[in-house]
Amino acid sequence: MEEILIEEFNYPLPDERIAKYPLANRDQSKLLVYRDGQVSEDQFFHIGEYLAPGSLLIYNNTRVIQARLVFHKTTLNHSEPVCTNLNNSTQPLGARIEIFCLEPLEPHDYQLSLGATDGCTWKCMIGNAKKWKTGALSLPVLLPSGDTITLFAEKGEQTGNTFAVHFSWSPNYQLSTVNCQLNLSFAEILDAVGELPIPPYLNRKTEESDKTTYQTVYSRIKGSVAAPTAGLHFTDNVLDGLRQKGIQTAEVTLHVGAGTFQPVKVADANQHTMHTEIIAVPKETIQIIIANLGHIVAVGTTSMRTLESLYFLGAQLYALCSTPDTPHATLSVAQFEPYEREYTLTTQQALQAIVDYLDSTNQDVLHAETQIMIKPGYQFHVVDQLITNFHQPKSTLLLLVSAFVGGDWHTIYDYALAHDFRFLSYGDSSILFRRNPASKL
Repeated sequence: MEEILIEEFNYPLPDERIAKYPLANRDQSKLLVYRDGQVSEDQFFHIGEYLAPGSLLIYNNTRVIQARLVFHKTTLNHSEPVCTNLNNSTQPLGARIEIFCLEPLEPHDYQLSLGATDGCTWKCMIGNAKKWKTGALSLPVLLPSGDTITLFAEKGEQTGNTFAVHFSWSPNYQLSTVNCQLNLSFAEILDAVGELPIPPYLNRKTEESDKTTYQTVYSRIKGSVAAPTAGLHFTDNVLDGLRQKGIQTAEVTLHVGAGTFQPVKVADANQHTMHTEIIAVPKETIQIIIANLGHIVAVGTTSMRTLESLYFLGAQLYALCSTPDTPHATLSVAQFEPYEREYTLTTQQALQAIVDYLDSTNQDVLHAETQIMIKPGYQFHVVDQLITNFHQPKSTLLLLVSAFVGGDWHTIYDYALAHDFRFLSYGDSSILFRRNPASKL
């Protein structure tokens, strides 16, 4: 595999160019337009002028959860009633332990785990883990009803720099108003006591306003620990205007993990290990894509990774149809699968193979995993236009952008730097037209 020197994807990004807060009106952000090597600029609320009638806009409907929990080191007998007073704690605060929930382990499904009412286990990063050797941590949780419960965390097996953490919760029996039969879900507990994990490069604490501004207007499926930030520019008015112009919309789900902020630390980007993310795509969305091939617009790199992964998932299922006795394994796209052989399937054939599989298994939604790495040399199969923000230097997202514009990323970023565009999650956006768009439909 040809070497990709990550240093060639570096550029100067002064801290003052990183947007620490969003604009008051999210659709007033600047929009860079790149087409056929030419760059111009506009404002985002004019995005419809750059989308042809009949285009299909596909966005990621994931919602960021309040995944950061702050405990203080105490050891409690889990079988005894908890006597923690939220206002005047009778126990001295110990070492601060920060738990960052990354993805569910048991139940493994996001919705089942977030909906659990009797405990769940998550893969977590732990800040100050050395101070937490044994014992359960406890955290009093004040609910909107005025009742309180206590959240417990028990540390399990370590894998690399993450841990399995089991969470459970029970009413605080010291408060007579508590109904001992409260069926609280883990999602409700996170909403009550968790902190929204804004990007580390903002170099500030989460504020109350982030709970709104760091969510897209169409977010609805909880599970991400980072927002699909290209979508932060959309407003209901912009979406209504697009529909009036005859532009369809459809949804996919990719729960964004902390790996999206993981820098490439090796000289050759091919040696970087991509994080795995879980995707869910309704059968209806796949059918709409088939009907609109050649006019697909991805909102953000997460939508892009999801849509391009569909081709390889379809290729796997198409091959399985040729060997019906082969059992179906977990559907997953490996990091370098797109580069390991030449694919002859058309995009329509691959996507239809997914629809046929869902029909044969009586499923309405495709659930799969993807570790796909889109880098220079990648052949695009599904996406024709990309709406995206401006990404960090030496990142896999910048590699993706470079692949999409035929290596011409410098033209885009040099223009953005020279014309006062705001960078990263709360910054401005761009709409990119794919270079050499001919593909096998």
